[in-house]
Parts: sequence; C-alpha cells; structure tokens
Amino acid sequence: MRPMLSPQTTTHCGTHRCGAGFHFFLVLVLLLALPLPRLIGQSSAETALPSSAAVPPRVIAADINQIIHPVTVEILKNALAEAEESGASALLIRLNTPGGLMEAMRECVEVIVSARIPVITYVTPSGARAASAGFFLLQAGDIAAMAPGTNTGAASPVLMGQEMDSVMRKKVEEDASASLRSVVSRRGRNAELAETTVLEAKAFTEEEAFKQNLINLIAASEASLFDQWEGREYTAWDGTKQTLRLRGAVVTPYALSLREKLMSAVSNPNIAFVLTVLGALGIYVEFTNPGLIFPGVGGAICVLLGLSALSILPINWMGVALLVLALVFFVLEASVSSHGILGAGGALAMALGAILLVDSPVPEMRIATSVAFAVSLSFAAITVFLLSLVIRAARNKVATGIETLPGRIATAMEPLNPAGRVRLDGDFWNAVSSAPVSKGEQVRVRKIDGLTLEVEPVVSQPSTLS
Repeated sequence: MRPMLSPQTTTHCGTHRCGAGFHFFLVLVLLLALPLPRLIGQSSAETALPSSAAVPPRVIAADINQIIHPVTVEILKNALAEAEESGASALLIRLNTPGGLMEAMRECVEVIVSARIPVITYVTPSGARAASAGFFLLQAGDIAAMAPGTNTGAASPVLMGQEMDSVMRKKVEEDASASLRSVVSRRGRNAELAETTVLEAKAFTEEEAFKQNLINLIAASEASLFDQWEGREYTAWDGTKQTLRLRGAVVTPYALSLREKLMSAVSNPNIAFVLTVLGALGIYVEFTNPGLIFPGVGGAICVLLGLSALSILPINWMGVALLVLALVFFVLEASVSSHGILGAGGALAMALGAILLVDSPVPEMRIATSVAFAVSLSFAAITVFLLSLVIRAARNKVATGIETLPGRIATAMEPLNPAGRVRLDGDFWNAVSSAPVSKGEQVRVRKIDGLTLEVEPVVSQPSTLS
C-alpha cells in the first residue's frame, strides 16, 4: 500500500509556511510605506516653497504730470480702486506738476489718506517738480520720495480771477496751512517747515527736503526706492506702525480709460481754446450753407467740449469781451470797405482776448501766446473770406429762376395780336404783346403774370452811314 500523509500533518505544515511568508510580506510593505508620506510631504513642501517665494509684490503706478484739476481726482480714485481690488501691495503716485486748483487738490488728498493700502508719492523724473498743490499731494503719501534734481514747495494759495486783499489772503493762507499741518504732522514729518511753503512760498530741492524731514528718502529710480525702504516701518494714517516689503516689485502703470484720456487732453487750456474756435467756425459754416450737416454736428461737439474744459478754469471777462469785439470786427470787415483795418483789428482783439481769457498765475493754466496768435490769424482769414462770399452772393442778381426772365429776349412763334406763343431758351411760353408782332420777330419780356409773359416788340435802331 502507498503511504498516506495524515491531514493533521499536512495542515500544520501548510499553515506554518504560509503564515511565515505573509508576515514577511507585511513587514516589507510597512517598511517601504512608512517613509512614503514623509517623502511626499517633503517633496510637496520643496516644490511649493519656491513657487510662493517666486511671486514678487505688485505695485500700481499712476502719473500726475499736468495741472491738478477735477480729472486728476477721477484718475486717482480709479487707480486706487484698481490697486485695492487687484490685491496690489502699494499705489505709487508719480508727481510732476506745477500745481492746480485748490478744491481738486483737497479731494486728491482725501483719496490718498483714505487708502487701505500704502501710498507712495514720488517726484520723478529728474527735473520734475511738485509745486504748489503738488506739495500737498507729496506730503499726503505714506512714504514721500524725490528723485535727484527735483524740487517741491511754493504752495502759497492764489485766488484766481481777482486780487486778494490782506484779510482775504490771510484767511486763505491760514486755512491752507492748517490743512497742510494736519497732514504733515500725522505723517511724522516737519510740519513747521512745511507751513512756510504756504505762508512764505518757500521751495526746496530734494536734498534740502530730505535733510529737513519733509520727505522720507531720495531715490534715483523706483527700484532704488523699493530697495531703500525694504523692511522699514512707516506710520499709517491711523497711527499704526507698518512694515513695507517691496524689493523686486513689479510696477504696473495704471491704464487711463477712454473718458480719462479725452478729458485729460481737453482740459489743456490751449486745446480747449482751439476746440471752441473750431466749433464756432463749424457752426457758422453750417448756418451759411444749410444741409452740410457735418460742420454743424462737429462744431457743436467741439464747442461743448471746449466750453466744458474752460468752465473749470478761472475766466477773465475782459478776455471774453475782446473775443466778442473781434467777431464784430470780422462781420464789419466783410460788409464795409475798410481796406483790411477792421480785419486786422479783429485778429488783434481775438489774440489779446485769448491771452487774457484764462486768468491764472500758473503758466501751464493759461493759453500760450503762440497758440493765441496762430489761431486768431487763421480764424480771422477764414471768417473774413467766408463772410465776403456770403455778402457778395447776397448782392449779386439772381442767376436762375423766373425772377431772371424780365429783360430777356424771346422769339415770336406765331403772330402776337396781342396774344400768342414765344420761345425763350428752348421753352414755349404764352405771351401777350403790347403791340402787334409778326411771326419770327423778337420781343423783350417786361414782366411775368403767372405763367404768361408780358412782352413788347424789340425796336431795331436804324443804322447810320458814315
């Protein structure tokens, strides 16, 4: 007989071998698996760390490089809103302005001090200035900086359009200096010295302003500005100390909207004056040539744009009176034979009116003399030419229509005794003659009665022999 293995023996041996193999496999898996989470976590951390560290801070930059007026307030508000909504680390305001309107300046200061992110005011590039109202904006920033070769100050207020008496000047200066002191003191700068820019019209170079604590630093570039202030504290408007870290920041210029671009361009007094004059010329052409449409539409738009820009500027009524006098002279020149005297007087009155139109101590807010004379001479020449055409046309006899028929010569197509038909310029007319006329004879038209011509025979002059 074949020997047989007992079930006990078989079961015991199989269980022992399988258990040992399973335990070995389990231990191996645990040994391999235990470092895995640690390695994965370490790898993830090493991957994520450079990614977050590689993202540089972002700064939105807004340029104020012209006079300060209501459009400037709108640009600052929109630039700050974009910086705050996009999560930018700061708003950089580049200043290069001769000053501007006091009310617009106050609104700009309100925008800056109400910002929820740091605002850096920076006078740049070299050769730039933050004068008059620009000095207030410079001081309003959390951090005030200037580039080498720049200046600031001379913030004495001027009441545009009229002279200030001593009492009024004192009131305006005290109000402006108090407003400036409150801003400068809160920023931790030299409020007493800043006040002299208003009361004594003091101005400072960047070195003087830095040494006397009117600004925080001098920086040749934006990158240098960020590097110098890296890790330093500043006093926020609410009095808290905050640290700014902008080293390596990416500066993104604020993109003006179409409305802001248009209003910024139109707010230039020279452009506003040119638009107003062109608009007036277009409207005049439309009135003298009805049906052209385009000159009237374009002229109305130009006049409204020009007047809207001039409305925010201080207007001198003497300049307005001279412009009106110039228009009167142009009309008289076309209707009266003055040998050019009235036309020349109109051009001179218009140029002087343009120069005096905007009454401002800031040259950038006045109409340039070259622009005033160039526009005035061109407008004078065009206006006199057009007016002369209109008046000449009004004086000329009518060349078309039935009004031109009296005095014309017609030919009798049949005997007129007294009625019949005549031919005039290829047309046949019913006619009534004052005397009998034979067929083929010529007659002269005396007048028109409805569709009937009243004619008379043409008497031929007898020839004489020499």
